[in-house]
Amino acid sequence: MLNRIADLVIRAPKLVAGVCLLLVVGAAGYGFDAASRLSPAGYEVGGSESTAALDRLAAEFDTGPANAVLLVTTDDPAGITGAAATAQGLALADGLAALDDIEGVTSYWGTGAPQLLSVDGTMALITARIVADEERVYTRTEALREEIDGLVGDGTPNDNLAVILGGSAQANLEIVEESERDLLRAELLAIPLTTIIMLLVFRSVVAALLPLVVSAVAVAGTAALLKGLSEVTLVSIFALNLTTALGLGMGVDFSLFTISRWREERAGGASNDDALRTTINRAGRSILFSGMTTAATLAALLLFDYPLLESLAYAGFVVVALATFGALFALPATIALLGDRVERFPIGRRAAAERPAVEDGVWYRIARRVMARPILTMVVVGGILLLLGSPFLRAEFAIPDDRALPQSSDSRQVADQLRSNFDSRQFGALAAVSTGPVTDAELADYAAAVQNVPGVAAVNTVMGDGAAWVSIVPNLEPISLDAEEMVAEIRSVPGAEAFQVGGESARLVDNKQELRSKLVPVVIWVVVVVALLLYRSFGSVLLPIKAILLNLLSLTAAFGAIVWIFQDGRLTGLLGFTPTGLTDAQTPILIFCIAFGLSMDYEVFLLSRIKEEWDRTGDSERAVAVGLQRTGGIITAAAVLMAVVFLSFASGRVAFIQLVGIGLALSIIADAALVRTFLVPAFMAVAGRWNWWSPGRNYNIEPASTTERPPTLERELL
Repeated sequence: MLNRIADLVIRAPKLVAGVCLLLVVGAAGYGFDAASRLSPAGYEVGGSESTAALDRLAAEFDTGPANAVLLVTTDDPAGITGAAATAQGLALADGLAALDDIEGVTSYWGTGAPQLLSVDGTMALITARIVADEERVYTRTEALREEIDGLVGDGTPNDNLAVILGGSAQANLEIVEESERDLLRAELLAIPLTTIIMLLVFRSVVAALLPLVVSAVAVAGTAALLKGLSEVTLVSIFALNLTTALGLGMGVDFSLFTISRWREERAGGASNDDALRTTINRAGRSILFSGMTTAATLAALLLFDYPLLESLAYAGFVVVALATFGALFALPATIALLGDRVERFPIGRRAAAERPAVEDGVWYRIARRVMARPILTMVVVGGILLLLGSPFLRAEFAIPDDRALPQSSDSRQVADQLRSNFDSRQFGALAAVSTGPVTDAELADYAAAVQNVPGVAAVNTVMGDGAAWVSIVPNLEPISLDAEEMVAEIRSVPGAEAFQVGGESARLVDNKQELRSKLVPVVIWVVVVVALLLYRSFGSVLLPIKAILLNLLSLTAAFGAIVWIFQDGRLTGLLGFTPTGLTDAQTPILIFCIAFGLSMDYEVFLLSRIKEEWDRTGDSERAVAVGLQRTGGIITAAAVLMAVVFLSFASGRVAFIQLVGIGLALSIIADAALVRTFLVPAFMAVAGRWNWWSPGRNYNIEPASTTERPPTLERELL
């Protein structure tokens, strides 16, 4: 297959490049407005009890949780409880109730409820429910902000009032808006930084621009496909963040692999066509298997019945597949057209056009020193990674709430006031709805049992024609471990089998349960797929096992860091987030799937060069040293560039996006700096010729001759 690709690229580079250009232009034209078509929804687990309870509450009682909270203050000297503010507050509540899609408006002035007045008596609340499905509630919230400004703006009877809109709908909308700004900020930061680094790494202006060829194919194509997919299913807006990061990162990685091999072949005296053919057959093989493994690990996210993670799986799978396509077709065709003009506008001094002696290389010497003391190296480096990962042992998981936003955001300001200046936690109220008719006695017994659960402040009951509703007001922070325990106890009290419990704390429990229940299948999927691909690629039993174990070890540092930084509250001054003592539950899974796949880029690239030298010489230790010398600098450069892309997301203002960016960057750095440089040579030195053993293939522990090569997938691809 790779030979056929090489033939096509060499014989018809203009055709290949032209087709790729047309695809990019067409995809960009169709997908340029993808952000406006993707959904800010996707946080509800399909079929969960919490979702079913709220659906039944809406169906049976035509109500639901208040998702809009107006925090009201006044500049009237008489204060928020004075006659003027009372009249204005009532008028504001009436105006709010008259708006489309707004129901259940309740105000302090209309009810006199003390929980709607702040402790210091300077603020009051109006609550309401925006009646819309999960997707439309965002656009309705956006419009509501302008409508509220119209109700209290200059020249209105209520212009003495100042109103800040908060609540879950506003918080979710602001997370989306901040994420879009974070994406733009990350791009503005990452693109110039990676450009500077690429100029230094590629050593010519033209070569440094070539990764954009791959990235353009990947990002434009994925945006178009996501827009098309959004017509038939929910696709989260956050999929675009992943598309941009992976598109840029994979473009750089694959271009480094390709250009470095092409330069090496040209330095050895090969013609441009011959150099391209070898590059496609060798570096292309690494790229193909890297793309396959990365796409397969990201596809594991589809196992979750969680629209947000499913959307990230779509984006990740497609962007990696298209980056692989771009690296195998668009990039070689561009090099074929440019030829030695790839080296135009050089940066710094270039080495002479000849192959340097590998024994003189720094990576060769590092590998030799590591292999001289492999056990000591594995103990020391492995111990360092485990020590860095140890904070993860005390991780406590939750889902994001308003505290993921900066303190200056409206919903965060309202929520902070509710936490500190109001007595009631009724905005975190749970709704227990019966699954069918119940008797008055059954309802009373259930309500009494719930009232005795620790953390429950008040219980109110409503009997309907076909169901009963129990409103449960807690005195706990809704997103907390205590609230999670409270929900578990409520769901286990006598009579609980007849009720479904919904609300923010219940959603926390259900989301964590979904993530927990699918964790083992996801890990099994990733491990099995990667093992099979590596086995088919290298014809070895031991190398896939080694790759999986070392990749898992490289993740420990990242997992430990996200707990140490975000859960424990370090670096808050630098990053500007609010620590909650909890870790976002979906982040470690997302980091695992992305980082595990990306680390296979480096694994396959390194092992491919080691395998070439093993087949040529049969000297296992020399093969490892030569392979590291040929790839060490490239892997390091690729890791630095990828880390810069992900670290740029740490400049954002949404905490869980910062967390993902930092976690992925640290994982990549740990993998390149410690695992590939030290642990891989040490492990392979201990295993020796058994690195290549396979059952029933005794020749796999001997180097492959030029006339008899192991029947691995390499032969099938070539």
